Amino acid sequence: MAGIAILGSGFIARFYADALVSHRRPDRLVSVYSRRTESAEHFAQDYQVPVWTTNMQEAISRPEVDIVCVCLPNHLHEEAVMACVQAEKAVMVTKPLGRNAQEAKRMLEAVEKAGIFHGYLEDLVYTPKSLKAQQLIAQGALGRILWAKSRETHPGPHSEWFWNKELAGGGAILDLGCHCVEIARTYIGKDIRPVEVMCWADTQVKPIDAEDHAIGLVKYANGAIGQFEVSWTFRGGLDLRDEVMGTEGTIWINNFLRTGFEVFTSGKGAGYTAEKAESESGWLFPVADEPHELGYNHMFTDMLNAWEEKRSPKETFYDGYIVNAILDAAYRSAASKQWEPVQLEIWRGKTEVEQQKELPDFDEQYFLVKEEITHYGARKLILKDKQTGEIVERVLT
Repeated sequence: MAGIAILGSGFIARFYADALVSHRRPDRLVSVYSRRTESAEHFAQDYQVPVWTTNMQEAISRPEVDIVCVCLPNHLHEEAVMACVQAEKAVMVTKPLGRNAQEAKRMLEAVEKAGIFHGYLEDLVYTPKSLKAQQLIAQGALGRILWAKSRETHPGPHSEWFWNKELAGGGAILDLGCHCVEIARTYIGKDIRPVEVMCWADTQVKPIDAEDHAIGLVKYANGAIGQFEVSWTFRGGLDLRDEVMGTEGTIWINNFLRTGFEVFTSGKGAGYTAEKAESESGWLFPVADEPHELGYNHMFTDMLNAWEEKRSPKETFYDGYIVNAILDAAYRSAASKQWEPVQLEIWRGKTEVEQQKELPDFDEQYFLVKEEITHYGARKLILKDKQTGEIVERVLT
């Protein structure tokens, strides 16, 4: 059983707390830190946390605290992690790990030097649908992965600091792209090195300095492509979708917006429907169990089991560092309008990976381009001669 200190008392801290105290977990929230007295006290009352404080070090260093969950704005992550290092406390940090790769690298090196447990709280690789997709891919159901696309769009974040480029470290790319990049890495293979990034970004709607909309491509050493689509300008709620394509199959995932639960209401008696829902009337799309569907339950199960078993969780600070390095390249590309290299000072995956282009054999003479059954019942083969390169068609009756 873990005694957990939670740093932060806002939007994500409450989502995390809902997951941490759900389903009769033996783990307990034992202290909470907030920068505002009223918020800390309110959070402690809501979640029955025995100790609340506006002193971060006090929340961390208490003897009953085994592990610290950092739910603070991006610019405070490094300060919180270094406080955990000083107190020799295990630590979990919400995404993104840092505002850039250099911040993330300093945190990674600090926790590893101190020898403390560290987890990167990337919930969307833990959603039930994502976990099932990962299992199918590991079994070979999709063959060799060629392309993984992840999309997260919504009308914008909840707290004021997100909209401050200096405090947040960026806009939609950093806030949402961190999810999408790690999702694609998980499908393509986290041991495959990201090589370069091409990204378009703009500030289309919001009166802010950072980007509110972006699309990017991440090229991997084995030839696979990761794609992210992110926006703070999307109207209609929170849209979380993934697509994975391989040589033997395809997976489509809709994690949130349209998942088979639809309600129409006049608005009488209506209230909260789902995260970032924009309406209380008309057709609504509730989410039955948000912490579960967003991956929080599976994420914390992995984190706390790993802590108890003295092993690394599925997502560590190293993963957060790789994500930050990819997003740094995305920002450089958005400025230069060119492919930009992913600069990794630390890489622990495969070092010699060739681009995979295995051509499917039909027989000794031909490669198989395509096989299909036509609408009139004939079986058609498209073949390529291995010697001449000629493309031929055969129709089998």
